[in-house]
Amino acid sequence: GSERLIDDCKATLEAELDRFSENITRIDVHFSDQNAEKGGDDDKRCLIEVRLKGLKPVTTSNNASNIDDALSGAIDKMVTVLDTALAKQRNR
Repeated sequence: GSERLIDDCKATLEAELDRFSENITRIDVHFSDQNAEKGGDDDKRCLIEVRLKGLKPVTTSNNASNIDDALSGAIDKMVTVLDTALAKQRNR
């Protein structure tokens, strides 16, 4: 991806996942075009993997018609997954 895409992605992730920063050790983001040259609706995919201290990595993915929407949807799902995983860890 371009430097602009990387910078925008980092800024968005930092803003949206900031409240989990003490528990996160690493974040990987992967974008893909599911249909390649064919085009079509919801063919852009964003996969996010977050590694947490003391827990197994968690992943989410989202398909959308463009990269920004795919990222936004995957982040929304990740917030839910992180809330659940960290709540379970606290209850142990």
